[in-house]
Amino acid sequence: MPPVIEKRPNRDIPVINERIRFPKVRVIDSDGSQLGIMSSREAMQLADEKELDLVLVSDKADPPVCKIVDYGKHKFEQEKKAKEAKKKQHTVDVKEVKMRYKIEEHDYNVRIKLAKRFLQEGDKVKATIMFRGREIQHSDLAEDLLKRMATDLQEIAEVQQAPKKEGRNMMMLMAPKK
Repeated sequence: MPPVIEKRPNRDIPVINERIRFPKVRVIDSDGSQLGIMSSREAMQLADEKELDLVLVSDKADPPVCKIVDYGKHKFEQEKKAKEAKKKQHTVDVKEVKMRYKIEEHDYNVRIKLAKRFLQEGDKVKATIMFRGREIQHSDLAEDLLKRMATDLQEIAEVQQAPKKEGRNMMMLMAPKK
């Protein structure tokens, strides 16, 4: 039986102070001024004198860039920036507007108003017409209704998927214009 090799779990350990394993690094002071290129040992001594941490900012650069900062404060500010970026993100959802092909004019206007609101919020709209029983024979009327909806919303929306039948439904997908 071969010996069992245990792998250590790869944790996201921050590269600070003694964990920086580069022979030469570019050092930036806590106030943002560049101190130049020096050995990582010299940079560590400089950080210790100021009672701060040496944090690896970019290991892709040549030589790698390190900054002398308070690591706790640095980590807090990074998390704060990430949270702000997440707040400003908008995910595009698909909202559905359902109706029947024999819809009355007022009800149709309500569906148009609803679809407009969804599109203005930046979401896609899936317009669905449901058929019951023998209504499926009138799929041409349903297609005309969906085309009418597309023309009524053409200023703010573009048709992504033309009307098509899926089982006992007919649907069309619209996205907001950019």
